[in-house]
Amino acid sequence: MNKGRFVVIEGLEGAGKTTAINTVYQWLNRQGHHVVQTREPGGTPLAEQIRTLVKSVQQEQVSPVTELLLMYAARAQLLHNVINPALQRGDWVLADRHDLSSRAYQGGGRQIPDEVLDPIRHLVLGDLRPDLTLYLDIDPALGLERARARGALDRIEQEQLAFFQRARAKYLAVAAVEPHIVVIDASQPLATVQQLLAGALERHFA
Repeated sequence: MNKGRFVVIEGLEGAGKTTAINTVYQWLNRQGHHVVQTREPGGTPLAEQIRTLVKSVQQEQVSPVTELLLMYAARAQLLHNVINPALQRGDWVLADRHDLSSRAYQGGGRQIPDEVLDPIRHLVLGDLRPDLTLYLDIDPALGLERARARGALDRIEQEQLAFFQRARAKYLAVAAVEPHIVVIDASQPLATVQQLLAGALERHFA
């Protein structure tokens, strides 16, 4: 049986993840791979309920630790019921966000230190790491402008610009030391971004 592969698309709001996912899916499909698509938080019935909790505006203040634990609860459910079984079958998994989002948003944006976050990561993920993470980098101000143009913002999207600046800094800091992460300049024209995505896929998998 062929070994499955795990590909993740990451980025701030307005970076163009949906378009990138479609581009990557089409590339993988042309290579003849069976692709299972997921999203985080979410991807299973229970994890989707957690997604609603996390993204909805609440009447009470949501603790950063509460948010962190909800994210990892949803991730654990998705790994157990979807991602790990797919990889074991030899399928390719294409994920709209994964663990790097928590490191950026809760670690960077919420300023939860690594010594708190890392044991939770290890408990949930074990040794699982993506084969390739494509991080769509964009200036947070531009990304939020694009997100507002799409419609109403969820609870996290309503955060201040400084939150997203910290998240971006964490994304870039992790990408600088983890070789499976490829940074894509998402501010460029769509055709250029698609070419960069295809080039990264070819270098890693073709």
